[in-house]
Amino acid sequence: MSGHYGDEFAEAHGKELGVRSHLGLPLPAAGVGCAFARDALSLLALHRGGAPFRADSLTEDYEVGMLIGHCGLSAAFVEAWRAPGDPVVSRGAFPVTLEAAARQKARWVAGISLAGWDHLGWPPLAGGNGGRRRAWLARWMLWRDRRAPLAALILLAAYAGMVVTGIVWAGEALLGWTPPPIGDGFRLLLAVDAALLLWRLGMRGHFAARWYGMHEAMLSIPRAFVANIVAMLAARRAVLLYGRMLRSREVVWDKTRHSEAPPPAQPDPLADPLAIPVRIA
Repeated sequence: MSGHYGDEFAEAHGKELGVRSHLGLPLPAAGVGCAFARDALSLLALHRGGAPFRADSLTEDYEVGMLIGHCGLSAAFVEAWRAPGDPVVSRGAFPVTLEAAARQKARWVAGISLAGWDHLGWPPLAGGNGGRRRAWLARWMLWRDRRAPLAALILLAAYAGMVVTGIVWAGEALLGWTPPPIGDGFRLLLAVDAALLLWRLGMRGHFAARWYGMHEAMLSIPRAFVANIVAMLAARRAVLLYGRMLRSREVVWDKTRHSEAPPPAQPDPLADPLAIPVRIA
């Protein structure tokens, strides 16, 4: 169950965050592995009445990164290695059961897609052509971050379609059912959808292979379907969680439960920072 987290982070860090950094767009920060300049924290404090961090946010790290970018400060996604093939990464253990994963991801969805929308809104379309272009790109990335509830509905419809298709095939083979004919346009749509699905699975496998090897890349394909189940359960819980927060005006927090022992202690990468290769994506 926890392996799908690695697949998703490998793809996001290998592709999406690099693209955002290259385009100079706001970058979502993480609870670990991020650093802020003092002027950025000062700006946040001024923006929020003296408190740079919101106490009523479920995903404060994400919101801080996006707000810094919306205020015009620069950010960069940095890759660092202790040695070739030994990246500096967070090695925390993620939930290993379906229920725990759904609860933990529900907090992300509620904090980013729902409450985060309330807190951040949308970047204003101001300035010249360059500013408006950057604002539209930033809005597009925010939409990608906030689409989880809608994506869950589409996934639910797709999985329901798969079940119905399986029932029809079984009825055709066992009971002699005659399904209605499929038009050429619908066949073309199914072919395009199948090609896009293979492309997405190929991308996930590619980025998983970069960090974890071919064995994990092959496992990332069936894990993608597991991740979809978690996403649907998490979206449902997130909507309920957000509704409860609106009614009670209280933050409902589900902390990530790390159920495995931490890995053996590693040498401090900051002991000799000049020896760490760094690449800014």
